[in-house]
Amino acid sequence: MATRKSPKVTPLQPRGTKIRAVPAIYRLTNTVQHYDWGSYTDIRGLLGTPDSGQPEAELWLGAHPSAPSLAQPWDDASAEQVPLDQLIHHSPVEMLGNRILDTFGPRLPYLMKVLAADRALSLQVHPAAHHARAGFNRENREQVPVTAPNRNFRDANHKPEMIVAITEFHALAGLRAPRVVLRMLEGLSGRLFDLIRDAISQNPGPVGLKIALSELLSQRGDPNLASDLIEAISAIRSRMQTATQYQIADQTAVDLAEQFPDDVGALSSYLLNRVNLLPGEALFLEDGEVHAYLKGLGVEVMASSDNVLRAGLTSKHIDVPALLECMSFRPRMPYRPEQIEVGEISRSFTYRPPAEEFALTIFDLNQDSPLPVRHEGPRTILVLEGTAMLAFGNEEIVLNRGVSVFVPAEIGAAQLSGYGQAACAWVP
Repeated sequence: MATRKSPKVTPLQPRGTKIRAVPAIYRLTNTVQHYDWGSYTDIRGLLGTPDSGQPEAELWLGAHPSAPSLAQPWDDASAEQVPLDQLIHHSPVEMLGNRILDTFGPRLPYLMKVLAADRALSLQVHPAAHHARAGFNRENREQVPVTAPNRNFRDANHKPEMIVAITEFHALAGLRAPRVVLRMLEGLSGRLFDLIRDAISQNPGPVGLKIALSELLSQRGDPNLASDLIEAISAIRSRMQTATQYQIADQTAVDLAEQFPDDVGALSSYLLNRVNLLPGEALFLEDGEVHAYLKGLGVEVMASSDNVLRAGLTSKHIDVPALLECMSFRPRMPYRPEQIEVGEISRSFTYRPPAEEFALTIFDLNQDSPLPVRHEGPRTILVLEGTAMLAFGNEEIVLNRGVSVFVPAEIGAAQLSGYGQAACAWVP
C-alpha cells in the first residue's frame, strides 16, 4: 500500500455505467497527509513505503470527499480503483445497510485515521453540528474555495473524535478548573500571566476561563509580545530550578515555546489538562472541546469531517474569534473511554465513546482461534502488526501489515484470526 500519487481511478460514473456490485471485500489505497508536525518514520514504516522525504502526519481511511480512499475488489487485481464515496453513493444499501442509511444518509458516517505526531499540532476546536452547518453555508455564500488555506469549514458536519494510543501518546485536552489554574500560576511573574490571573480571579468560572483565553490569544500582534514571552518563559525556567510540583506543566509550556517561539499559545497550556495515554488507552473529544496533541502514534476515529478551528501552535490558518465562538468553556477532565475486552489468548478491545457515528475495536491476535468482527454495517480494517486472516462466508483472505480493507454491510458476519494487531472502525 502506498501514498496516493497517481492512481488508476475510475472517473465519476454516469448513470447506467457498471460498477462492480457487492458483496465484495475492497482493498483500500489511502491518502497520506504531509503536515509539518508529522513523523518521518511511523506511517511509512507501517505501510512499507519508501522515504518520501516529507513528514507524514495522517493516513486517511474513509470516504470524506476531500481525500476518499480508493477501493478495489480484493479478488480482482485488474479492476480499476474507485473512490469509496462513489461506491457508497452507487450502492448505499449494500455498502451501508438500511439502519446506517436511514440514520446518516448515503455516506460513511466515520473517518478512520492513523495519526503520527513528532511534535505538537495546533491548539484547536471542532465545531458542533449547528456551528458547522452555519459556517459551511456562510463560507459558501462568500465563495471561499473549499480547498482555500483560509477556509474554516470544509464541510457541514460536526467532528467528535477518539484516539487510541499505539505508542505512548501525549495531549492537552479540556479546560482545567479555574482554582487549579490560579494555583499553578503562583510564583510566575509577567504581564501575560497577570492577564490570566486577573480574568479568572474576577470571574472564577467558565466566563473567567473564556476571558483569560481570549485575552491571552488577543496578544498576538502586540508589539510587546516578544519581550513578554521572553519574560514569561524565563519565569517558568526559574521556577523549574526550585520547584517540582508543576514540573510537567512547566516543561510542557517550555517545549511548546521552543517549537513555536513567537506564539503566545504556548502559555495556554496552563489552562488545559495534560493527558498521557499508555498504549491501548483512549481519549474522546466532544464537539467544542479545546485540545492540542503533543506527540505519539495512535489510531483515530471520528465523525466524517475535516472541520478544524485553530488558535495557535500551527503554521496553518488561525481564526481566534471562530474558535472562541464554537468552544465550550466548561472545565472538566476529558472523557476516557473504557475498554470492553473479549477473549483470552486472542483478545479484542472495543471502545464505545458517546458518539453515534463510530466505535473502534483493536484486535490482539495470538492464535488461529478467530474473533468476531462487528456483524452488521460497514467496517474498515487496518492491520497494524503481523498478519491477519479475515474470514467471511466460505472465504478467507490474508491481510499483511499496513493493508486495509473496507467490508460492506452486505458481507455480514466476519471473523479475524492470525498473529498481530488490527484495528476496526464501525458504526454502533
